[in-house]
Amino acid sequence: MLTLSPGSVSLNDLERIWREELSVSLDGAAKPRIAASAEQVGRAAAGSEAVYGVNTGFGKLASIRIAPEDTATLQRNLILSHCSGVGPDTPRPIKRLMMVLKLISLGRGASGIRLETVELLEAMLKHNVHPIIPAQGSVGASGDLAPLAHMAAVLMGEGQAEWQGQTMPGKDALAKAGLSPVTLGPKEGLALINGTQFSTAYALAGLFSGWHAAHISLLSSSMSIDAAMASTAPLIEEIHTLRGHPGQIKAAATMRALLEGSEIREAHRDDDPRVQDPYCMRCQPQVVGAAMDMLAHAAVTLQREANAVTDNPLVLTSENRIVSGGNFHAEPVSFAADMIAIALAEIGAIAQRRIALLVDPTLSFDLPPFLAADPGLNSGLMIAEVTSAALMSENKHLANPCSTDSTPTSANQEDHVSMAAHGARRLEVMAANLFRILGIEIFSAAEGIRFRAPLKTSPALSAVADRFHKHVPPLTQDRFLSADLEAAAELSTGPALLETAAIPFPEIEELLHD
Repeated sequence: MLTLSPGSVSLNDLERIWREELSVSLDGAAKPRIAASAEQVGRAAAGSEAVYGVNTGFGKLASIRIAPEDTATLQRNLILSHCSGVGPDTPRPIKRLMMVLKLISLGRGASGIRLETVELLEAMLKHNVHPIIPAQGSVGASGDLAPLAHMAAVLMGEGQAEWQGQTMPGKDALAKAGLSPVTLGPKEGLALINGTQFSTAYALAGLFSGWHAAHISLLSSSMSIDAAMASTAPLIEEIHTLRGHPGQIKAAATMRALLEGSEIREAHRDDDPRVQDPYCMRCQPQVVGAAMDMLAHAAVTLQREANAVTDNPLVLTSENRIVSGGNFHAEPVSFAADMIAIALAEIGAIAQRRIALLVDPTLSFDLPPFLAADPGLNSGLMIAEVTSAALMSENKHLANPCSTDSTPTSANQEDHVSMAAHGARRLEVMAANLFRILGIEIFSAAEGIRFRAPLKTSPALSAVADRFHKHVPPLTQDRFLSADLEAAAELSTGPALLETAAIPFPEIEELLHD
């Protein structure tokens, strides 16, 4: 159980929640703030002054007053009408992170929601009651209305939920977990569905995957350098400190550590026939280091957003006011998602060029064509390289910005929208493509290193190659490769290869401070 202090939840904690599906609880210090804002909303609901979303309709219907006896029906109807999502169910780690992000936001005490409703959301996470949340339907306008409505419906005992592997009506899932639904009070429905938590959860998952992929690419590129007998002179520390970009400096340092002790490197250090290697070998620190810097910039935005209050109107207890604003607009998340997408595409693009170099006998310095044993009779990794090119090109298309798109919705009340939801959702596909590219590069580089025997690569990279070959055997003759490529991708996605390298990789917080 992880205790959350709204306003100061760290990226590390958010990543653990996503990867480990941790249960959480709000710090007790948040409860008085939550109660105070709920009391203020209760007074407004009983008063004569029009307060948006408390005793009025929503959006274009905000001018219509709602009688006090109808406020519960108003909130219920809001949730049911907004359960308009379509498409596949959101992956469970994402929806759990989304629910946690909503808890954090509500815990700031500016949303007017009652403590009992917040506690039910906590309990759903604890007892693994997972709402069915269709992934399509948000434009990132008044927040992620449709996805969050599907979440909120289960709190009312409506909608669908998954419990212990079975999908059932929300009320049944709550009952099986020993929980009871709530009747939403004034503004509670609006507090639950206004906000950017769906988009932010997807963007954070993309960030965490991207940072891991950057590390894997430092590993795979170091293996490719030795496989191609490329120069390590471009990794000299002073080259990178002279430019000064933190990501570049840390990328080069990591690669130097990975290649330390390589017999292959020492064998051609003094008589290298090439003056300069192609950019994909020479400029990895510059390219992936820049991607790491961009991911770190996106991380700052997303950590702020994860701790933010993003619903509307906001309950300003210090001023005894309930004020309409626009914190639900997901433009910061959309920008961050675009940055992450560009980083994912570029990490994959330069990795794919190294794969192409390794299989090309005109560039790979005495390696057999397509890294094939007995070329001609065998085709080796010829089409694996083509697959990597297809994945690279798909990611290039997916990296086109989403934040520059907009479409008016809700009778032109929401006339500029962020498109953060699908901008963040695409990152899941892009990350999967990238890990497949990196898996193919490690496969290719491991084959290239085998062909350098009896010379050995560094101890760190030898250990990685050995670990890799336990799951993907060396390519001694042509075989059915699809399963091998998926196994390589799975290895790249997980922690095993980085742990086997046994060197420190840069943490994202290091770049935040730099």
